[in-house]
Amino acid sequence: MQLIRTIITIIASVFIFTGCSKSGGGGGTQTPLPPTPIALVSARFDNTTALTGFTNYNIKLSPAIRLSFNNAVDRSTVGSITLKENGSTGVGAGVNYENGDSTVVLNPSAALKALTRYTVDGTATLKSVKGGAMSSNFSITLVTQIDSTDKFPVLSDNALLDLVQQQTFKYFWDYGHPVSGLARERSNATPETVTSGGSGFGIMAIPVGINRNFITRAQGLARMQTIVTFLKNTAQKFHGAFPHWLNGTTGAVIPFSTKDNGADLVETSYLMAGLLTARQYFSGGDAAETSLRNDINAIWNAVEWNWFRQGGQNVLYWHWSPNYNWDMNHKIQGWNECLITYIMAASSTTFGIPQVVYKEGFARNGSMQNGNTYYGYQLPLGSPNGGPLFFAHYSFLGVNPTGLSDTYANYQTQNTNHTKINYEYCKANPKGFFGYSNLVWGLTASDVPNGYNANEPNNDIGVISPTAAISSMPYTPTESMNALKFFYYKLGDKIWKQYGFVDAFSLKDLWYADSFLAIDQGPEIIMIENYRSGLIWNLFTSCPEVKNGMKNVLGFTAPYL
Repeated sequence: MQLIRTIITIIASVFIFTGCSKSGGGGGTQTPLPPTPIALVSARFDNTTALTGFTNYNIKLSPAIRLSFNNAVDRSTVGSITLKENGSTGVGAGVNYENGDSTVVLNPSAALKALTRYTVDGTATLKSVKGGAMSSNFSITLVTQIDSTDKFPVLSDNALLDLVQQQTFKYFWDYGHPVSGLARERSNATPETVTSGGSGFGIMAIPVGINRNFITRAQGLARMQTIVTFLKNTAQKFHGAFPHWLNGTTGAVIPFSTKDNGADLVETSYLMAGLLTARQYFSGGDAAETSLRNDINAIWNAVEWNWFRQGGQNVLYWHWSPNYNWDMNHKIQGWNECLITYIMAASSTTFGIPQVVYKEGFARNGSMQNGNTYYGYQLPLGSPNGGPLFFAHYSFLGVNPTGLSDTYANYQTQNTNHTKINYEYCKANPKGFFGYSNLVWGLTASDVPNGYNANEPNNDIGVISPTAAISSMPYTPTESMNALKFFYYKLGDKIWKQYGFVDAFSLKDLWYADSFLAIDQGPEIIMIENYRSGLIWNLFTSCPEVKNGMKNVLGFTAPYL
């Protein structure tokens, strides 16, 4: 036993000596561990969890921005965390610490701006108290909430409608082409480009301007004389029909596309509807108004509607080109914005069409019918969810849908339910777009960021077009008025400009169009007036040719027919 103890003692002594040696293979002082890296664990705006890699919307203007890390931060490096407006302009913020310095709290020194994009950025120079740096930068994007204060003094509803109509009317009156008097296509394009269809809408707006005392009757008559003289004597026409775009000085065609350099029958129908409305308004017996009516009749009677059947087919074709003939081959079939084209063709006393062209061509023997229910509203015609709202506007600027029916639909029900579906869709906001609500709604074709889009529930990219809700005033008066008030009072600093509301906006993208379009501004003036007085409906449907075309040719019924 004594021998065993002696051996153990010797082995232990050797082990201790070897382990403590300053030379040899075992080494001496242990290598220190590397500093522990610091990482962002979570972020919150007040009590709401923030998402990295996504935009965080509807953030309060004085938020507490809490950034939580996996280790206590070195306070001397916290300056590497910044708050920036639009990713560039630094914003002052106080700094507090929580949770043993593992949470950094930024408090902006002043309230942030409403509807503005900010970023919270951190760089790898941020370190933990243990000396570890972040392995990668982080950036958190936020968009602040809408400023709910009124941007303008509150007006009565009637005064506000007057203001919207008058300001929007300036697009056609002040910005009308100085030579032809026609409406320019848009405010942000070549000023020589005028639009035939948009000019039809602008012509309809002139009786509104006179009746609302925006201009005098003499001024309105003078502008109409300029327009009609240009259309009759200067503007290019093809079988009596007008092109989509014209040069406002020379009257020459401006091609809409390569092969669309001739007649556009749909745009022509909008223009003719406007001219007939003006003819009915300027009904005086004096020489000037009599001459104006005669000139309008000459233009109207020269349109060869039946020629656009392309060889007697039971459908109308949209385009004809002197260079490409019928190459575009675009049949005008419903349901869409083109009902007025068939009504005008059926109403012509010189080149009219029979009912079969409407039934087989536009109505497609009933194939344009829908009958399904969306958001609780049955849709008689058209595509699922109704399509863009201009379907309920363009044809019905002059045609009163109240009590209007034919074989295929009750058009008051069609337009009202189409609008309510659009409203309910925006209210439900299935795609979660920031800003959509019962006050911010309305999808129709308009400018969008970097282009143009036929916005509708099945093609929704987050862009609201003011004309959609405002021009639906006859169908959804409460919902449309609420939207108009919100657009003016709450968003007016962003979207209310020299010609009324800009064409479109996206709160999701913080984008506001810098454009006004004739085909969007016109319906606002006209449909507000139809809601208020029925003026344009009454004028257009007083045309004897229209009454005959709608009732006796196409088979419509309505109290006014």
